[in-house]
Amino acid sequence: MKPPILEMKNITKEFPGVKALSDVSFAVTEGEIHCLVGENGAGKSTLMKVLSGVYPHGEYSGEITFNGQVQKFSRINDSEKVGIAIIYQELALIPELTVYENIFLGNEIRKGMMVDWNETIKRATEMLKKVKLDINPAVKVKDLGVGQQQLVEIAKALSREVKLLILDEPTSALNEDDSQNLLQLLRDLKEQGVTCIMISHKLKEVIQIADTVTVLRDGKTICTLDAHKGEVNENVLIKHMVGREIENIYPPKEHQVFDEVVFEARNWNAYNPVLGRKVVKNANFKVKKGEIVGFAGLMGSGRTELALSLFGNPEGYHVEGEVYLKGKKQHFTHPQQAINAGIAYLSEDRKAKGLVLIQDVKENISLSNLAEIAKRGVVDKNAEIVVANEYKNSLNIKTPTVAQKVQNLSGGNQQKVCLGKWLFVKPDVLILDEPTRGIDVGAKYEIYTIMTQLVRQGMSIIMISSELPEILGMSDRIYVVSSGKIAGEMPVHEATQEKIMELATEY
Repeated sequence: MKPPILEMKNITKEFPGVKALSDVSFAVTEGEIHCLVGENGAGKSTLMKVLSGVYPHGEYSGEITFNGQVQKFSRINDSEKVGIAIIYQELALIPELTVYENIFLGNEIRKGMMVDWNETIKRATEMLKKVKLDINPAVKVKDLGVGQQQLVEIAKALSREVKLLILDEPTSALNEDDSQNLLQLLRDLKEQGVTCIMISHKLKEVIQIADTVTVLRDGKTICTLDAHKGEVNENVLIKHMVGREIENIYPPKEHQVFDEVVFEARNWNAYNPVLGRKVVKNANFKVKKGEIVGFAGLMGSGRTELALSLFGNPEGYHVEGEVYLKGKKQHFTHPQQAINAGIAYLSEDRKAKGLVLIQDVKENISLSNLAEIAKRGVVDKNAEIVVANEYKNSLNIKTPTVAQKVQNLSGGNQQKVCLGKWLFVKPDVLILDEPTRGIDVGAKYEIYTIMTQLVRQGMSIIMISSELPEILGMSDRIYVVSSGKIAGEMPVHEATQEKIMELATEY
């Protein structure tokens, strides 16, 4: 058996009011793909930040041994020098720079005092071949897709002669093809002697790729499982992650769908002037009271564009067609008008577009409906605290206090804050765009339970999701979007993944 390339012993890391890691021990064998799983807030990212030097030696207790040497990293550069590279969920590329500039940023190839650009481009081309990315290294990063940017990040890590590559939720924003390409690349890197640690919530991918899996829960090491001994399966992982068995990830459908049509779009079109093309083409759909309507389709199919164009059109598309809310024709030119009418939209990108990360929980929850708690134009801070605590309790937001900064919460709890913000406007129609992206199985179940409770109370939900099991598990009725068009509609009892994919690739 190969020796461990990495050992972390008795790692404890505390933040004000919370112990993020408690006596965690973690070992990785040289040349393996080791997956690190756990619920949001379990301590996975914190452990990797300790390892990479984001949290320097002295800010935690415990010992790190890498390649047989005890390490005391003071910063990221220290870990990079010994061959450790970490790629975060939010990619650290500079959009306006070229691919080759990004790959060697901070690690420039010099000839004397000057950067040797010819050698830089040559070496960048070699790195791109290693990650099987066939692009011109002179193209700007902003012109690449998310999957391609992810590969540029890996090329950047390989340019530093990485021995241990850490990937934090690498497939969270990728489509199925890009995800599979990335997993195959990790296998190829393994064959080349690169050891990988992958943090992921996608358990099917974990089962597909892992040699070994370590489970963290509440900042503690729960177990380490050997995939080659048959110890890794979805039920076992879920049980260790959440501390209990979840028999069915989707709550039973016991709500009543009424005949009343609450929301309807007729011959709806949206033209994106930046792209110079229509992104929504003659869409017709309706949503009934107490119904969850799923919108399925491939990434780039136009689902998000459809939702945004109906929600007051914040992207400035040229729109035409008719929208009806509770039978009354509407014309929204700003999101506030849609909110006032009873429509709410939870963005697929909670960090950039759903939350103000530097503000606290109570300020984020009240943000969309300040008029409700204002007196003579001034926000009543006591009322704000009362409202925030109501949603903290009803949505089970795990935070010591509603005065906690949102940036300090786990992804699942950030999503619940986002949900609380929109529930505070008391909408009739709630649009959820990728409601469980980047959150763990336990938090997903809580979100699904909340959705089920809301439709039981008569709310209507439009759910956009790239996860077909989620579409099938939560929807009452499904629309499939392809190239901006609604390619088909079906009740959930007639739907299968094969039928949905056939329609999703129709145009």
